[in-house]
Amino acid sequence: MVLRDYMKRMDSPDPSQALECLEPDLEFVIALPAGQVRGTSREEFATYIAGREANDRAHHILRYAVDGDLEFAYGIVTEGGHKRGAFISVATVSDGRRMRRYVSFFDPDLALTAEPAVPEA
Repeated sequence: MVLRDYMKRMDSPDPSQALECLEPDLEFVIALPAGQVRGTSREEFATYIAGREANDRAHHILRYAVDGDLEFAYGIVTEGGHKRGAFISVATVSDGRRMRRYVSFFDPDLALTAEPAVPEA
């Protein structure tokens, strides 16, 4: 499950490890309250990672599904143990088990489900 591995690596002390989960020609859109981040390569995603201010941030996947080469994840993001908002992410996975296309939406206010405020680790 590529999305799970990718998010685990993004939350690690070295988020650049997540680049190993991406195809070189990755196309991505990350929709954040401040605007969208778009790119068409693993190198552009590396630039996004380098510019993130992610102090003690964690993605808690609450729902997950796989349909062929598509993986879907829904969950909440915490920072410093406090809920920051909810995300939904979808990835197209290549035959090499890397993300080829990726889209993620984050909202600080709207949650799709009535899950606990902060999941237990």
